[in-house]
Amino acid sequence: MPTMDSKTGTLRAAYSSDELKEAASLMRGYALVAIAAAESGHPGGTLSIMDVAAALYLDEMRHDPKDAFWSERDRAFWSAGHKAPALYVSLGMAGYFDIEEVVTLRKLNSPFPGHPHWLKLDGVEVSSGSLGQGLSVAVGSALAARLDKKDYRAYCIMGDGEQQEGQVWEAAMEAGHFGLDNLCAIIDVNRLQIDGCVADVMCVEPLADKYRSFGFEVISIDGHDMAQILGAFKQARRNKGKPTAIIANTVKGKGVRYMEDVYSWHGKAPNMEQLSEALEHVGVAEKLDVAHLLKKAEDYQGKVNEYLAAKEPKYSRGYWWNSGSNMKVTMEQARQGLGRMLVKHGDDDRIVGLGVDISNSIGIDHFYVEHPVRKERWLSLGVSEQSATCVAAGLAKEGKLPIFGTYGVFASGRNLDQIRTTVCYGNHNVMIVGAHGGLLVGPDGATHQALEELFSMCGLPNMHVEVACDAVENERAAEHLLLKVNGPKYLRFAKEATAVVTSESTPWVFGKANVIRFRGEKPAFKDAFEHVLASDYKDEGEQVALIACGPVVAESMRAAWILKAEHDIEARVLNLHTMKPMDRTAVVRAAIECGLVLTVEEHQVGGMGNQVAAAIQTSPEVYGTPVRMEMIGVPDRFGESGWPWDLMRDFGLTAEYIADRAWKLHGATEK
Repeated sequence: MPTMDSKTGTLRAAYSSDELKEAASLMRGYALVAIAAAESGHPGGTLSIMDVAAALYLDEMRHDPKDAFWSERDRAFWSAGHKAPALYVSLGMAGYFDIEEVVTLRKLNSPFPGHPHWLKLDGVEVSSGSLGQGLSVAVGSALAARLDKKDYRAYCIMGDGEQQEGQVWEAAMEAGHFGLDNLCAIIDVNRLQIDGCVADVMCVEPLADKYRSFGFEVISIDGHDMAQILGAFKQARRNKGKPTAIIANTVKGKGVRYMEDVYSWHGKAPNMEQLSEALEHVGVAEKLDVAHLLKKAEDYQGKVNEYLAAKEPKYSRGYWWNSGSNMKVTMEQARQGLGRMLVKHGDDDRIVGLGVDISNSIGIDHFYVEHPVRKERWLSLGVSEQSATCVAAGLAKEGKLPIFGTYGVFASGRNLDQIRTTVCYGNHNVMIVGAHGGLLVGPDGATHQALEELFSMCGLPNMHVEVACDAVENERAAEHLLLKVNGPKYLRFAKEATAVVTSESTPWVFGKANVIRFRGEKPAFKDAFEHVLASDYKDEGEQVALIACGPVVAESMRAAWILKAEHDIEARVLNLHTMKPMDRTAVVRAAIECGLVLTVEEHQVGGMGNQVAAAIQTSPEVYGTPVRMEMIGVPDRFGESGWPWDLMRDFGLTAEYIADRAWKLHGATEK
């Protein structure tokens, strides 16, 4: 049933099969423009599911765009949250909002984040992004309908690579057990995931047989044949006593010839030239005013820029990265450091690399890419973080040095019980890479921004935790953790390219903090600072200690420059790269000698700050010494979608905000 007026029971719109095909093509066009304007996104899966999405939102589901929370509506749960552009254009075509608004995709404060959030946009039924969870939500919704004696249906959109998550099969078991004939699972079988072919990464076939074994009625279709799609939905409505699984065989990147069946188009945006070609391929180049849409996106970003500039502390000149004639820096992604370490040491037969998807994105695939002889020690486990954690423990038990990683949210959160019970309690020699931590993940949004893992990882007995400040330090930290630390270890680093502020000659000792002091402006930013092991540092009477870890170490260094240039305040920057075991002595000395401590973390406030505070408050050396302390970090909230540095500015984590807080704190202390 197409969209309807929930108050009168009349239809708002109706589409023929041919009109649905045309709508799907137009939706592909809008989605491509939005992804290109965002300069990031997931076109592959967005395009493969579009025909099914058009049929679902414009013909199959009973819903009212003017009453998004109508209690009798059918519900669609997008477990495959990275296909968000397909969801958004479906809602736009259905009439929930002006579809042109989707061009603000992934920008700061847009209702169209990189992964959908149901509290931001009417028509979105669940916040998603962490794969494998949607079917469970759909089961809960379908059960609620039964309990409330309502006849709405629950649909769940998943990918085939997503079937590698164990929770999918727990939910499938539940749906079959309860005989939920008001539930319809839709699996977009485009055969590709980030790391390659699903069959090669971790085969999920035979899907049809598996779902039947869990009590589902299974319908296999060509996911681009509108007649088959509509027929499958009708058949699903007729099924009684059991849930339905529609296996939609599709083509990743459908409609854009250079994207079709190419797994590298899973998660990258087309440039403007590629966009023009793509719109020609899907047949909508003449139907969309692309210039108007891109201008709309540009104007929105312009307003974001004005908003950020208006709230930012003002100084006598600009200090932003590479904005002046001197103090230049090189920007590099920290993952390159991990990759270099694995290239260097990968011939060690004890090392086993475990891929849990996004392997190239985090640099862990450098282990074997240019050294195919190592491929036998590379194990692709697919999207299965919980099992991978325990597989790694099994390898470690037998004397191997396993290393696996993914986004920090999935490397430390989804598998927390497995890390706690199997890895840490057993004290197994497992290295976990929590890549893409913090706000610098950017437009992927809150579901992919790890802001909590220092609480959990540092709270686990036997765990060792490193938070690298740049690519060079990341290489050194990764090397030490993998080869020198015996026991559980966690390495956190950022996704976005950040300033390289250390070198091979920079002192670095596991468990020991570094003091960083500004020595005057230089042509190269990193030459303007001296790095000294905290244990070797002699007090210079600094007025404030900026204690930081990760990418905000560089921001704290820049803040030290601002404080000296603008206020003639000397700041001691303490790089607390080892979070566990933490260098308590360096922290306590900084507190006593500076009297003013400001912790800075690209993390929920307190992940590092609380540990620093505890070290200061519980050290007898500090008793009787006046110390003032504040913390900068993400307040008690989730992140947002937006360009990485927009988020850093919006959340007040850049040097401009750090220096301003330190200056105000210094003034309050002086009073």
